[in-house]
Amino acid sequence: MDLGLKNKIVVVTGAAGIKGSIGETIVQSLANEGAIPVIVDRNARGFGYAEALQNQGIDSIFVQTDLSDYKQIERAAKTIEEKYGRVDALINNVGVNDGAGLDASMDDFMYSLKLNMVSFFAMTKFCLPMIKKVKGNILNIGSKVALTGQGGTSGYAASKGGVLGLTREWAVDLIKDGIRSNAIIIAESWTPAYDQWIKTLENGEEKLESIVKKIPLENRMTTPEEIADQCLFAISERSSHTTGQFITVDGGYVHLDRSLLTE
Repeated sequence: MDLGLKNKIVVVTGAAGIKGSIGETIVQSLANEGAIPVIVDRNARGFGYAEALQNQGIDSIFVQTDLSDYKQIERAAKTIEEKYGRVDALINNVGVNDGAGLDASMDDFMYSLKLNMVSFFAMTKFCLPMIKKVKGNILNIGSKVALTGQGGTSGYAASKGGVLGLTREWAVDLIKDGIRSNAIIIAESWTPAYDQWIKTLENGEEKLESIVKKIPLENRMTTPEEIADQCLFAISERSSHTTGQFITVDGGYVHLDRSLLTE
């Protein structure tokens, strides 16, 4: 299926993670579809990612940005406007499950909100004139933590809950402009960050096995590629009448009947 993404300018935040991370995988999937990914992240590895894409003949850039700082986000948007003049799709992907719980300092909690939610608002606000110019769309990457809680991560849970609220608010605000706003909700996906987290646990392998057994569809984790595929479909014209939706890509982990977990 041709998703019609060729030469579309797609801004992806949090896209300079380790190879195999969700943001990086989205960028590679966009490139494979002929889109032009714009990488926005604070990590300098983004320069290498953009250079690799340029070597493939893709007019991609990396805009190094601390996404917890709205002033840097505003500058990033200006850089994107000077280079491309438009944004066909904005994928707000940045997210760090940082463990800012009830015992965290107020500064840590506020930082979590800035990175994991305020950045979504700021990036959307400053890119909106470019999105309106071409009736582009917005896709927010959410987390099951917003729906289920997790424990010990108040900042992240509050942020991801806020992201879902913003998704529907923007769908209402921008419907008159023909701009769609949707969210992808992720549960258990095997990424480099997940692998690192498992390795910090004393009983990591046992914990991993327990989680995987509870994923109803095929008893396996969602791959970053599956998430990226859903993202590309959601931002494409193949989803032209879908807005204000929370699309859960998790093998039924969050919503299906618990009787499925009975061995």
